[in-house]
Amino acid sequence: MKNPIKKTFLFIGIACALFLTACSSNDSKEEGQQEGDQADNYSEMVEYTITGIEPGAGISVTTERAIEEYETLEGWSVELSSTAAMMSELDKAIEQEEPIIITGWNPHWMFAKYPDMKYLDDSKEIYGGEEGINTLTRLGLEEENPEAYKLINQFEWEVEDMENIMYEAQETGEEVEEVAKRWVADNEEKVAVWTEGVNDVDGVEIELVSTPWDSERASSGVVKEVMEQKGFQVTVTPVDVAIVFESLANGDADATLAAWLPATHKDFYEKHKDELIDLGPNLVGAKIGLVVPDYMDIDSIEDLQPKQ
Repeated sequence: MKNPIKKTFLFIGIACALFLTACSSNDSKEEGQQEGDQADNYSEMVEYTITGIEPGAGISVTTERAIEEYETLEGWSVELSSTAAMMSELDKAIEQEEPIIITGWNPHWMFAKYPDMKYLDDSKEIYGGEEGINTLTRLGLEEENPEAYKLINQFEWEVEDMENIMYEAQETGEEVEEVAKRWVADNEEKVAVWTEGVNDVDGVEIELVSTPWDSERASSGVVKEVMEQKGFQVTVTPVDVAIVFESLANGDADATLAAWLPATHKDFYEKHKDELIDLGPNLVGAKIGLVVPDYMDIDSIEDLQPKQ
């Protein structure tokens, strides 16, 4: 005859094992569900708001278009203020590891400071792919001022060049233009390519028109320094992006180094393309889009949720 006490203990052991397994399974399901819910709730946590920069900036205009085109952004808004304000909000969010969605772009020193930032996939290609930053001039500059035209046309550099200037300015507190002067002194070989075949002049006035972003302050700063070494008298005028294109089309300025094409400044370019000269990119590898910290478990604009 089998021992009934032994059978009882065996039954209790099996029951306990099954109970613990079920608890463990339920815990895993709840934990996984919480993680999924958190991903689903990012939209609510950021209050269906994208943190942006200045109104009228190319990326601001494109973000407003993205909100219209993506069903997952239905009911969303973009908070437009300034680049400095956006970076302040980003700093606070990352310090506290909170969700945030910003309008981001390369080149920018934010990616040197926070290398784990990531772009959300843009399946509709509202923000376009890789871009160039193009040099544009007014009509007639080549004929009226061939030396200036030649130097401006020969100017080109790398994303890393621009970001190094911006990041050094951010870290040291110096003006971007001062760091740009130092960059020119430290990069004689690159500068020599820009000035090849360009004759010295005596006080010829040139006006470069630009957006006030640090990226464009860097490019305008280095070209201003190089042109002044050749004898030009250079003025850099920071204005809204719409005015950049209008001033060239009207002949009120000579050139810009700040046209993001083909996507970011597409609307402005299409409006004025017959009234200016496009010399092509002075920098390739630029990019814009919606950016989040890497700790946010989303990868695409389509992972977001419309506002109910």
